[in-house]
Amino acid sequence: MGLNRTLLTFTLGIASAFIIGALVLRLQGYQVARSFGALLEYSVLNRRALFNTLARATPLLLTGMSASIAFGSGAINLGQPGQLIWGAMIATLCGLWIDAPSIIMLPLLLIAGMAGGALWASIAVFLRRRYEMDEFITTLMLNFIADYCTFYLVAVVVFDPTLYSTATPSINVGGVLGRINHFPTEFVVAGVVCSALYIWIRYTRIGYELRLLGQNSIFTRTGGCDNNRNFSRAMVVSGALAGLAGALLIMGGQQHRFVRGIGANYGWDGVMIAIVAATGLGATTFYALFFGVLQTGSLGMEIETAVPSEFVLVFQAGVVLLVVAARESSQVLLDKIMVILRSRNAGRAREPSAKKRVIQPPPLG
Repeated sequence: MGLNRTLLTFTLGIASAFIIGALVLRLQGYQVARSFGALLEYSVLNRRALFNTLARATPLLLTGMSASIAFGSGAINLGQPGQLIWGAMIATLCGLWIDAPSIIMLPLLLIAGMAGGALWASIAVFLRRRYEMDEFITTLMLNFIADYCTFYLVAVVVFDPTLYSTATPSINVGGVLGRINHFPTEFVVAGVVCSALYIWIRYTRIGYELRLLGQNSIFTRTGGCDNNRNFSRAMVVSGALAGLAGALLIMGGQQHRFVRGIGANYGWDGVMIAIVAATGLGATTFYALFFGVLQTGSLGMEIETAVPSEFVLVFQAGVVLLVVAARESSQVLLDKIMVILRSRNAGRAREPSAKKRVIQPPPLG
């Protein structure tokens, strides 16, 4: 039944989004088939486009997993943007100050990025456990602090005077993730991490406790689980995933340097992906790839058909709203169907005994 609901939600939500998007394009005077065809052509229909889509989907996958782990564990972590840029900044600093072979630099920078995001998320954990401050507010406000702090570092401490933009020098070559025949190796790193995360959540005791914590914190507390510790674990892991996304933007990008605005909207897109996926890790992976297709193909759609790339942002928001609405509607619909089927089965189960009572004659005497 869970799989049926997932498929029904996906079908209704995505189909509705494409229908409404087609109507909007048509009303604006654009060719619908050509516009969507260009979107697919520049995102998945050739090898280079597909590899660019995978590279674009990598930070979306990690920030989506970050939000899904937090939300699924009952923690409201809205600090993915700040955790991402701190992960990128710490990885950049390590890549600038340490010059070593790739076998040392690559894992070092990955760990540094995860540590940067985890430490930034730990601030909200400390404020929650020490002063009972709502992480909804603290993680949101910490995004602004992270933005200004990293801007100070890149503009004053580690800026590159040879550039006309606010950016750091490029990291040392040992910390660069190369591409194999244009294939983005950072996507492989993200895939391995997310696979390990799925195994940890699904098949370990701590993962089981985190899932239960998101469903019923009273039950986990009365069952002997340490809710405070599990909350801290969920937040730290969530921050580490967002920080890893930032590190991979530095290590696997084109410039291999920290530029202000490098985080773009990856953090908020990750939150949207977690919401539309209902914090399911498998669904998060799918929607991250789907959003990667939309964002990569938007440029081609604008080049070929003059449809503004901002249309994809509106389309993404429509997908979120319609999929969530379809999820609620399908749940109500399937619940009604189940009630009808159960009532019919119950009636059929009582029917033989009723006939038997009617046909059987009353006892004599």
